[in-house]
Amino acid sequence: MNVMSSPAPSPASDSCGLRVFWDDKLVSYDFGAGHPLNPVRVELTMALARELKVLDAPGVRLEEFDPADEDLLGLVHEAPYIAAVRQAGATGRADLRHGLGTADNPVFIGMHEASSLVAGASVAAARAVWTGRSPHAANIAGGLHHAMAGAASGFCVYNDPAVAIAWLLDQGAERVAYVDVDVHHGDGVQAAFYDDPRVLTISLHETPRTLFPGTGFPTETGGKGAEGSAVNVALPPGTGDANWLRAFDAVVPPLLRAFRPQVLVTQHGCDSHALDPLAHLILSVDGQRTAYAMLHRLAHETAGGRWVVTGGGGYELVQVVPRAWTHLLAEASGRPIPPETPTPRDWREFVRLRTEEIAPLRMTDGTSVVEVRTWAEGYDPANPVDQAVLATRREVFPEHGLDPLMYA
Repeated sequence: MNVMSSPAPSPASDSCGLRVFWDDKLVSYDFGAGHPLNPVRVELTMALARELKVLDAPGVRLEEFDPADEDLLGLVHEAPYIAAVRQAGATGRADLRHGLGTADNPVFIGMHEASSLVAGASVAAARAVWTGRSPHAANIAGGLHHAMAGAASGFCVYNDPAVAIAWLLDQGAERVAYVDVDVHHGDGVQAAFYDDPRVLTISLHETPRTLFPGTGFPTETGGKGAEGSAVNVALPPGTGDANWLRAFDAVVPPLLRAFRPQVLVTQHGCDSHALDPLAHLILSVDGQRTAYAMLHRLAHETAGGRWVVTGGGGYELVQVVPRAWTHLLAEASGRPIPPETPTPRDWREFVRLRTEEIAPLRMTDGTSVVEVRTWAEGYDPANPVDQAVLATRREVFPEHGLDPLMYA
């Protein structure tokens, strides 16, 4: 059995400069009391990252940025939709034609401004990487991957990863890869580039048979002229660390190596965790940080180190999101946090004051090393995860010159 907690050392820290794009106003992306997407999760993440000195590490810079203007948003979103978001956010009135005012996407005052700020941070991250100012850049408040060209969906108003990718294409990028590890299918990003062979979208998610948004089947592989550019791994409920990482290992590395992106953009929804209230996978924080390390190495191996990082879903606000995304930022900085590290006492007190909850004591769920039988060791026809993986490989691997039955 292969060990995949640290299958290879993280890239040297001197090759991992990181710009973190942050503004306290990012917490204004707030659908109100009782909504699952509570911005306190981002606030607690940044507080934990500060307490653990992640944001003070050599090579890490916290930077300001501008909101996305209508020209940037218009790279992905239709003008009438942008106008509708602006109007709804000014008046507080629903516009159901554009998905505004639903239970998932209630209208709030200042919605356009808050959503534009999230998109602006992701574009700023893409700009920092594309221009060479930093090899890695992050917008931890981003990853709003469900928004469509003309409608809000799934807690997402503007699709910041898609806007960032569209900006890269507008700057002349010829190959951009997007890997989405959120428990929900990255449907909005897939839709934005479904007919564009310059963008490879890979989404690992719970099967659409049991979870929103009901898309992301292996047969969704890209439009005419872009066959194989959309990749979907639909995992059964109950998939845990070892099998999830096995699926990742079987699909993501070979495709990224074949595609050779100029930039890797990743979405890190941590709602795949066992404690998440909205889904049915059972990963641990340790499995999630293992995936972050694997993506980091792949960014260096396949994309020249150019890595744009966003957050995403995650609705266990105290026990999961802050630790997962602090691990993500630390990994991107080139200085991963040892899993046994205690959470700082001051942070735990801040959590109590902000949420009246008891914070976790350590940065691990108790599994410092995640063991997994990799795909290279053979296909198990009785394993539902292997069945899902093989379905994906059969659909898309031949389009990339890869044999779906062989490890590559």
